[in-house]
Amino acid sequence: MSARTVSSVVLAGGGTAGHVNPLLAVADELRAREPGAKVLVLGTTTGLEADLVPARGYELRPVPRVPLPRRPSVDLLTLPGKLGAAVKAAEAAIDEIGAQAVVGFGGYVSTPAYLAARRRGVPVVIHEQNARPGLANKLGARWAARVGVTFEGTPLRGGVVTGLPLRREIAELVERRESDAAGTRVAAADVLGLDPTKPTLLVTGGSSGALSVNTAVVGAAADLLAAGIQVLHLTGRGKDGPVREALTRLDPLADADLYHVREYLPEMHHALAVADLVVARSGAGTVCELAALGIPAVYVPLPVGNGEQRLNATPLVRAGGGVLVDDADLTPAWVAAQVPALLRDADGLATMAAAARATGVRDAAARVADLVEQAVAEAGR
Repeated sequence: MSARTVSSVVLAGGGTAGHVNPLLAVADELRAREPGAKVLVLGTTTGLEADLVPARGYELRPVPRVPLPRRPSVDLLTLPGKLGAAVKAAEAAIDEIGAQAVVGFGGYVSTPAYLAARRRGVPVVIHEQNARPGLANKLGARWAARVGVTFEGTPLRGGVVTGLPLRREIAELVERRESDAAGTRVAAADVLGLDPTKPTLLVTGGSSGALSVNTAVVGAAADLLAAGIQVLHLTGRGKDGPVREALTRLDPLADADLYHVREYLPEMHHALAVADLVVARSGAGTVCELAALGIPAVYVPLPVGNGEQRLNATPLVRAGGGVLVDDADLTPAWVAAQVPALLRDADGLATMAAAARATGVRDAAARVADLVEQAVAEAGR
């Protein structure tokens, strides 16, 4: 079946960067293929999409936030009214531009978008970022024309592995590292005030930070610094105080200037450009970006939730591109014993980097856009 140009599309997803960034990557790809395409994005007024979508040049249509209760509760009583209003808002967006397809990335706004598309007879294309799918995508997959998944084995009917569409900054960093890795590293180090010649550890618990990761790594600061390791520690907003306090208790002879603390770094691609090893949670975005870039990591899955973070990292770790450590096992003693050893082993680190890169997908946005074109072509036959 030949593909068909997509000239009008509604995209739905929001709340977290994990939903918004892939959505924007696919929107960019569809518009690159058809510069005049009409694109409307459904989202909330309170999620990250409220800022990120207009900043990228796309129009955001607010849709009421409709969480689906996971168990019987009083919320079930108000669900029909809230859901009905959200579906009507999604239908209005579909009608406004004569959308040829609705593309959903999960989250609270995707359920009404899928229901609206079904009522309007418009094909649905789904992308699921996590190894364990969310409720909205489980529902939408029942009648979706195409389903893209990030990880092999994701239990969604008709799922095709596409990988995770990379946000623009990461896709551009992949290209720059391939053409001039050393120059890219030096330029990023200059922006961040780091030494590009030092082995560099990046520590991040995500935008909100992770207290257990912060505590474990700064608790091993003396050992990291003694090994000549440069640390860029992103603590999360409001979580830098204990880390900075711990550093004041270091031996005066320790080279504390090598330990850089920031709450948050909007230009995360600069940190990734200079990192030799990363200690991080294993959200889908983190795993896929590090794999695409070929950066080894110590993955510390979030110890709550449905276990999706462990599943996200498992294939890459099995391939040799990273190390998986339970949150409870990530102690200062573990960091002191393992991290300097990893960074000192240049050959081993290079092997890990190659293994990570081999599992990475760098053209996922194009793969998802292909699914959209296929769905539109099929609907137009």
